[in-house]
Amino acid sequence: MTDPRDIILRPVITEKSMEQLAQNKYTFLVHPKANKTMIKRAVEEIFKVKVRKVNTVRVRGKLRRVGRYAGYQPDAKKAIVTLAEGHRIKEFFEDVS
Repeated sequence: MTDPRDIILRPVITEKSMEQLAQNKYTFLVHPKANKTMIKRAVEEIFKVKVRKVNTVRVRGKLRRVGRYAGYQPDAKKAIVTLAEGHRIKEFFEDVS
């Protein structure tokens, strides 16, 4: 996992994550074994911004049913990244709002 793009999998675009943009917080789906230091370095390298804080959340997969068949979505790990003042990520988030 030395490549930053192996750590940051994709952005999370939800109503709650869009509201957090006002507080300069960005949400990403990350590799389950990535720690906060690895996530911070990856975001700074990919987006050329200064990260102030990283919070992580482990999300258990939900039960989903299709007819009589049931299964679980995969477990995931999310990172909520707070950027320093004056820094923004425009690639995914600014075009949506």
